[in-house]
Amino acid sequence: MVRFRLGTRGSPLALTQAGMVRDALCAAHGWTPDMVETVVIRTTGDRVQDRALADIGGKALWTKELDRALLAGELDAAVHSMKDVETMRPAAIRIAAMLPRADVRDRLIGVDSIEALPPGAVVGTSSPRRRAQLLRHRADLSIVLFRGNVDTRLAKLAAGEVDATLLAAAGLDRLGRIDTGTAVPTAAMLPAPAQGAVGIEVRADDVEALAHVAAIDDPATHACVIAERALLAALRADCHSPVAALASLSGEMLLLRGELLSEDGAEQVSGYVEGTDGAALGAALADDLLARAPAAVRRLFEG
Repeated sequence: MVRFRLGTRGSPLALTQAGMVRDALCAAHGWTPDMVETVVIRTTGDRVQDRALADIGGKALWTKELDRALLAGELDAAVHSMKDVETMRPAAIRIAAMLPRADVRDRLIGVDSIEALPPGAVVGTSSPRRRAQLLRHRADLSIVLFRGNVDTRLAKLAAGEVDATLLAAAGLDRLGRIDTGTAVPTAAMLPAPAQGAVGIEVRADDVEALAHVAAIDDPATHACVIAERALLAALRADCHSPVAALASLSGEMLLLRGELLSEDGAEQVSGYVEGTDGAALGAALADDLLARAPAAVRRLFEG
């Protein structure tokens, strides 16, 4: 008998992450797996693969169909990769829980290091952050649009369409590809805000679903991701914005690091703040970074 309907995208990674949430719910509540139904929702982001997300609607392309189904009562909860969730969410939807965070780093696939890329190498990515960070290290690189799920992008790489690509280590690990690529240290490439985190959203007025999902929340991950998303909100960043951020928690103290770049990577500003209030830290770091940012960076976050 189905007790809980869990919405997800249909990619192999999304289904794996939904399975992780199902297993966590079953462990927390003593349910059997058949009591959680996985409901696959095909999103615009899955259907449109030949254009950058920023040009066709941004991160909402990953969430709007799941939001509709959730608000219509067709789902009890929706599972998301938190780095793909837009910063401003509908008031009727609440981020109720996050699973323990996985490896936050990017992995470079095709060569062992950025320095090992041949002169003028072609690197595929759809991320403005990765593009800017790569070009900051190597202005000679040619960065081309590279979209699709993990298997699609790895197949394009194997076919020789590019010399290298970057994928999130967390996604590769969850798909069992633990030996694929070389992890790039966060000192060289600070990750996307919320990278490596799986979030679960429910209707804000669904008290029963909120209680079910809250039982599997990882407080440390939740606190760090809230701080990183607060930085995005304070910057009014969108899919065009090359922003990197990573929070870490020691006891009750949060350390939030951030980086803003120009689109070509030529200009950059970075910094960090410490404290206990993630939302306040995000706003404080945004103010600090914008105050020190070169004009080419600051322009991306004005207006």
